[in-house]
Amino acid sequence: MKLVLASNNAKKLAELKVLFAPLLLDLVAQGTLGIAEAEEPHFSFVENALAKARHAARKSDGPAIADDSGLCVDALGGAPGVVSAHYASVALPPGDREVQRRVQDEANNRLLLERLHNRDDRRARFVSTLVALRSADDPEPLTALGRWEGEILRAPRGKGGFGYDPLMWIPSLSHTVAELPAEQKNALSHRALAARQMLQLMREVWHLG
Repeated sequence: MKLVLASNNAKKLAELKVLFAPLLLDLVAQGTLGIAEAEEPHFSFVENALAKARHAARKSDGPAIADDSGLCVDALGGAPGVVSAHYASVALPPGDREVQRRVQDEANNRLLLERLHNRDDRRARFVSTLVALRSADDPEPLTALGRWEGEILRAPRGKGGFGYDPLMWIPSLSHTVAELPAEQKNALSHRALAARQMLQLMREVWHLG
């Protein structure tokens, strides 16, 4: 079964391909089908994920899945939240998309540290909401939610992962997310938690696997 991912993020695609491997799905990024990214005007992860999934399903005329995820920091009232990927305003260099993402990530991390300066409460969580649809007009979206609790460090550590991973300290592991091997991150992350829920829903409701 071909399932369109409503994202052009290569690292997110790679993560989800591993997580959905048990169902033998053919997960393809919407960009490979010429589908532009959808607008994300909403204030919650679930609303944005649903909007992206419906857009991808409509343009591909088939099933689609979307992930809307981000970082929620208690001391900032849940920010950066749904704007996590573009938290900081920054001029991006032309050209390679992955280079642009790295520049944006670095700016986001700097801004987060500035806004948490001298704050003792560093509690935060990564949140992932997955929404899957059989078609654009599917009245029964499958929805799964994963949360990964941690704390924001005062300086980045680690070279792996992407986004806020170098700042997200997981106390139970004594490492940042950026210091974890990819296999361990894929097994424990917010996206992994949401994906396991989604796998079960797809088996029960869509009768896959």
